[in-house]
Amino acid sequence: MNTPEWIKKSAVYHIYPMGFCGCERTRAEFDDSKQPHRIRKVLDWVPHLKAMHLSAVYFGPVFESTAHGYDTADYKKIDARLGTNEDFADVCRALHENGIRVVLDGVFNHVGRDHFAFLDVKQNRQNSRYCGWFCNLNFGGNNGYNDGFWYEGWNNCYDLVKLNLRNPEVVDYLLDAVKMWIDEWDVDGIRFDAADCLDNDFIKRIHSFTRSLKPDFWLMGEIIHGDYRRWANPEMFDCVTNYQCYKGIYSSHNDRNYFEIAHSIEYQMGQYGDIYMYNFVDNHDVERLATHLTDYGRIYCCYTLLYTMYGLPSVYYGSEYGIKGAKGKGADADVALRPCIELDDIPGRDDKLYEHICSLGAIRSELPALQRGSYSKMELKNQTFLYKRELDGEVVYIALNISDGDYTFRFDSKYARLADRLSGKVFDCSGGAQVTVGKNRSMILVDGTMHTHDTHEDTAPVRTEPVKAEPEPAPAQPAVQPEPAPTPVSAPPAPAKRRSYGIPDGRMLVIGGRYRHFKGGEYIVTGTACDHETLEPVCIYLQITDKPRAWVRPITEFLDDIDDNGNRKARFEFIERAY
Repeated sequence: MNTPEWIKKSAVYHIYPMGFCGCERTRAEFDDSKQPHRIRKVLDWVPHLKAMHLSAVYFGPVFESTAHGYDTADYKKIDARLGTNEDFADVCRALHENGIRVVLDGVFNHVGRDHFAFLDVKQNRQNSRYCGWFCNLNFGGNNGYNDGFWYEGWNNCYDLVKLNLRNPEVVDYLLDAVKMWIDEWDVDGIRFDAADCLDNDFIKRIHSFTRSLKPDFWLMGEIIHGDYRRWANPEMFDCVTNYQCYKGIYSSHNDRNYFEIAHSIEYQMGQYGDIYMYNFVDNHDVERLATHLTDYGRIYCCYTLLYTMYGLPSVYYGSEYGIKGAKGKGADADVALRPCIELDDIPGRDDKLYEHICSLGAIRSELPALQRGSYSKMELKNQTFLYKRELDGEVVYIALNISDGDYTFRFDSKYARLADRLSGKVFDCSGGAQVTVGKNRSMILVDGTMHTHDTHEDTAPVRTEPVKAEPEPAPAQPAVQPEPAPTPVSAPPAPAKRRSYGIPDGRMLVIGGRYRHFKGGEYIVTGTACDHETLEPVCIYLQITDKPRAWVRPITEFLDDIDDNGNRKARFEFIERAY
């Protein structure tokens, strides 16, 4: 499969705009004299999205529609409840400027009853030039809307009028709309709604068409059941929605039976391992993960699994905070799944989960083995799971524990030391790896040989001491130090290192967090990066007291406790979330 490389970098954020922006339930309820510009709300979320290290935002339906967006009335106009085409252009521009791609929902199987072509059929009946645009028109019958004729609706939903994708005029009309999305908004991909109902020749045509306009364009199809190779292949979609593993993730954690998801992963790798699956734990059509789980504490392992299994992880808006939403029945079945939320006012928000997902995004974006490496199961029990991802000699081990207590994984590793990218803990593997993972905890273990031992501490297998660092620079120093001039005088001895006690259990880096250094300076963590020589993860933080400047420091060192003249304290104390 020729999946574009950019889609593999981190994760996709899924927004259902009509709900996210708090739109009226139907277009008829909206006052056309108002211009709410609601879609611009996304602009305020850009720092949040960047902190999650996302590669793209997938927007559900944004086009003019009668009600929920999947009943399109105009493929070239943003729904007035959301704003204007210019508003959306600004949103796309801001996302692109911040390194985030844009994916739109392509609803091509059907249109709404307010679509101009269907309105013409209603008015002119057999004399309409658009009769050939729709499937199975029968002017000798009737429908639930009492139009005096029958037509095929999607899944017997007659507010969704099925398009005839065998009609070249219809195909040209849809391709012209897609070209406008690319030309005006520089859209990077399409998610195809109800993809299993689409004509295969139409999918192939749109594949070649979009790739001719943009060689790294990404196509993803919504498929619930069936052999994914029917739709995901070099001529059609790059990937499909992985509903099989969606069920396996929450079910295996509810039943505490990792054999279920392990079987699904191995089956898929054997059947279609070259298809880069679109993985998710919830979306606009299914119950939120936090509602599905019988034990909320296992949600952190669910997301670690999502981010480290083969394929592309997707996060549905708000679920990064563990919000709940149950699937209902009838016309309002999906309302609870598609709420309007405000970033600074999310009741019951789980910031710990958000920080966990931010860490997962940073880790995945930095480790090619997690993006496209091979998969191999190492240890599998009902409540514990150890597997590895490997690429070009780089090995990453993923350990999951949903048992009732700590669990120690024992395994052979090619590395003399292992470092957990989630907690900062370091393990000595000279006698074989022994890694203890807490209840409902997970670890992502990488080569830890760049970490050095502190000679003041014992040599127990579990180590938490970080790499040594220079003392915090005095505020008066310039942001960029000039090269020192040659001098015949011997340099003064380096200041003594402060003893590190390691990272207290549970302490994590908060992107956008405000911290106070033990010497008094205050800083905001703006992101993470990777040392170009050692590949050690570092955090980037901005000094906000005295003269502003940016610093970098190993994450394990930023988070540790140190000995300050006999007093144990945090090197950097978390104060509050700055953004």
